[in-house]
Amino acid sequence: MENTLFDFMSKYISLTEEEKNVLLSLDLFRSVKKGTILLKEGQRSKDSYFVLKGCIRTYYMIEGEEKTTAFFTELEPLTPHCVITKAPSEYFVSCLEDSILVVADSDTGAEMNSKFPKFDLMCRILSEELLAKQQLDFDEFKTSSPEQRYLNLLQKRPDLIQRVPQHQLASFLGIQPQSLSRLRARISEKK
Repeated sequence: MENTLFDFMSKYISLTEEEKNVLLSLDLFRSVKKGTILLKEGQRSKDSYFVLKGCIRTYYMIEGEEKTTAFFTELEPLTPHCVITKAPSEYFVSCLEDSILVVADSDTGAEMNSKFPKFDLMCRILSEELLAKQQLDFDEFKTSSPEQRYLNLLQKRPDLIQRVPQHQLASFLGIQPQSLSRLRARISEKK
């Protein structure tokens, strides 16, 4: 799994053997079972996640109903908002599959960035990329119909269709599970 992480990082920075060894010495790799809640609403956390294998999701509990806001799969990072604000989390983070994650707390990140400034550069570039992507995704969600959202999901993240329970997928798309079933049937008829 460390090679997967190092290959990802090599897109942004080159690592020396010393830097790789320092990263490995931090014991950042975690195997997490399906169903594990990594962060609860109201909880404080310093942990950021990088998915090496598996799937995690973020969701809110609104009037007793889960509202899924995002899925994170292989080679995707997640820094919960509460890590930045140092306030209690407003949402949950849970594992949808058995997962292998890189888990780093903000103190470790700050220490690494001070020892190895290129890590800070990589984190800044990655943050800028993620911010731009999230803005485009948000704009696309706000300006598209449920059918367009589903078709976009089929095009951009087809793996989620098989990996995610239908009720969570429907919530992510902003519709009810029955509406998702009808939408899928309509799309199949068109083909």
